[in-house]
Amino acid sequence: MSKVVLDVSMSLDGFTAGPDVRAEEPMGDGGERLHEWMAGTGPDARVFEEVNAMVGATVIGRRTFDLGLRPWGGTPWPGVPSFVVTHRTREDLLGDNGGTFAFDGLEPAVRRAKDAAGDKDVLVMGADVAGQLLAAGLLDEVYLHLAPVVLGRGTSVFSGHVGELVPQGEPVAGVATHRRYRVVATTG
Repeated sequence: MSKVVLDVSMSLDGFTAGPDVRAEEPMGDGGERLHEWMAGTGPDARVFEEVNAMVGATVIGRRTFDLGLRPWGGTPWPGVPSFVVTHRTREDLLGDNGGTFAFDGLEPAVRRAKDAAGDKDVLVMGADVAGQLLAAGLLDEVYLHLAPVVLGRGTSVFSGHVGELVPQGEPVAGVATHRRYRVVATTG
């Protein structure tokens, strides 16, 4: 059965995007540096391949969708269905790369994504939607990629939501440090 996994790159000071997120800089000022590990070799390349292999569907926050559609040119993973969490639903959208975007509320989006993912996982994209999933008890794991970057300010993951994470397996050290956590409890 598929899991709902937040796959997120984060700075050493806890930000998942830099300050001043906008259309011209969807990751905010300096935020793209959080993803430099993805072009790496050795352990970083193996983790990147592992993440790509596990994606069966995505759940995306509306702001992440709005900012990411142009740079992605379609869905974040070619041919993979994406479910955008929004109060402003619209007709489904076919991406240039064969993936589809469907628009729905939080719980229906997760349910549909899990059905679409089959035996693969549902990856979560967007700090706000990640916090909502944690608060609703719908997040199963966090796959954290801690980048050797200090942004000073920006977007925090979970933004005030509370939960308990238990480390799974051993960390993988490359340019970034990669660590999996299982979500065991949520409160507040």
